[in-house]
Amino acid sequence: MPDRKKSTPLRFPVLEHGAESLVQGYLMRRNILTYQAPRKNEGYDLICIHPDPSKKVKRVIRVQVKSRYQIDCDRSVVVPKKSLGKFDFVVAVFLNVGYFYRKAEGLNGKEEKAEFFTLPAVWVEQHLNKRSSWGKLSLKQPSVDRFKDDKGFELIAKRLGIDYPARLQRTTSRRANDQRPTTDS
Repeated sequence: MPDRKKSTPLRFPVLEHGAESLVQGYLMRRNILTYQAPRKNEGYDLICIHPDPSKKVKRVIRVQVKSRYQIDCDRSVVVPKKSLGKFDFVVAVFLNVGYFYRKAEGLNGKEEKAEFFTLPAVWVEQHLNKRSSWGKLSLKQPSVDRFKDDKGFELIAKRLGIDYPARLQRTTSRRANDQRPTTDS
């Protein structure tokens, strides 16, 4: 029998932390107030709340971030079964930093953008590989496109009741003697 080389998994803690920071940034870009949970917190990495304290919205969204750095990965992430019920959304981040499973590594002149999939907890539980003991979740299906990038982040915003950021409409008062502009909400 031929002697097989055992490949050691590559770990890039900076990329893992960067994926969480990217998700946090995109959520905040959508006006979702987002905090990092304590490191190694079980079940979730980010905490999202409504940014306006006058709205008195008490809902908190817990987000688990899962990332892959390889362009040529199998388009799956691992969501441990023990974490089910401890998050509201999983954001799968494909960082696409290079090719790692082909003989020629790196980008080879081809740039790939990061991709984000914001998956509701119910969807994750329904689509976890039942035969996988470690919780493999495959995203090689057309139905995940509805969770991609901004469409997915919008799910969290809607759950929190956050309108899309927009300039308030400026109008003039209807009273003839009052020339001060007012805002319509």
